This record gives sequence, C-alpha cells and structure tokens, in this order.
Amino acid sequence: MTEKTFKIGDKVKLITLPPYLKTAEPMPMLRPSDIIELGEEGIILDRRPGDYWGVKFKQGAFLMEDQYIELITDN
Repeated sequence: MTEKTFKIGDKVKLITLPPYLKTAEPMPMLRPSDIIELGEEGIILDRRPGDYWGVKFKQGAFLMEDQYIELITDN
C-alpha cells in the first residue's frame, strides 16, 4: 500500500472507523471509535511519530493513521 501524503490544513474525511481512537493530547488517551462517524470531515493539524496524523474533528483532535482518512478535493 502506498503512503498518503497530507499537508497541514488539508481537509480529510474518515473512510474507515478504527477499532479505537487515540486523542492528540500530550498524554494520549484511548476513546471508543463511535465518538466520530464514518464520513465525518476534519482538518490535518500535524504529523506525529509512528505514522500518525493529528486530525481535528468537531468532537476533538485525534491521532489517525492514513488508512482511515482520505483527502477531500474541491471538485
């Protein structure tokens, strides 16, 4: 699988629900994945170690692997 590349500020949407969510706080905590819904849109905040992206959704910021999100293009 090829790695997706995002830029800070890119709009993305959730395409697959992970088994759980990890908060994007200095001390990350695990949360159930039903906090956000499939198809929900967020904004890339930053790139984190371990191939995670910090993504801000309306319910908060979470660490997401690129397999769970895709870029929203303005077509």
